[in-house]
Amino acid sequence: MPLVSPFPYEPLIDGRQSDRAMMVRRGVQRLMIARRVSVLPEMSLASGRRADLVCLSEKGEITIVEIKTSIEDFRVDTKWPDYRLHCDRLYFATHPGVPREIFPESCGLILSDGYDAEILREAVE
Repeated sequence: MPLVSPFPYEPLIDGRQSDRAMMVRRGVQRLMIARRVSVLPEMSLASGRRADLVCLSEKGEITIVEIKTSIEDFRVDTKWPDYRLHCDRLYFATHPGVPREIFPESCGLILSDGYDAEILREAVE
């Protein structure tokens, strides 16, 4: 049974996400579904942290996608390094208004316009 919502383009909303974060998430979800990857938004991890998107491939690989919608959003977040303990690959996802160079080279990078998304840099395993 896949981890994808029966309504993949109507993401689960708990009121904590901004409209811009939801837009980025929608594009990333569409990209992952097109790649035959199951997606679970806002998943609690064993560490008590909550990942924006947890993705499971057909091979059983776990990817976490951390959504960042501004420079400040990235700067104030100190929890993302902990996500490496819970996944095989870690990506940041953002929109065209955020400078790509702020994201660490050690993580993958996804650019989303809300309708689709593109992997600009693959995440290392």
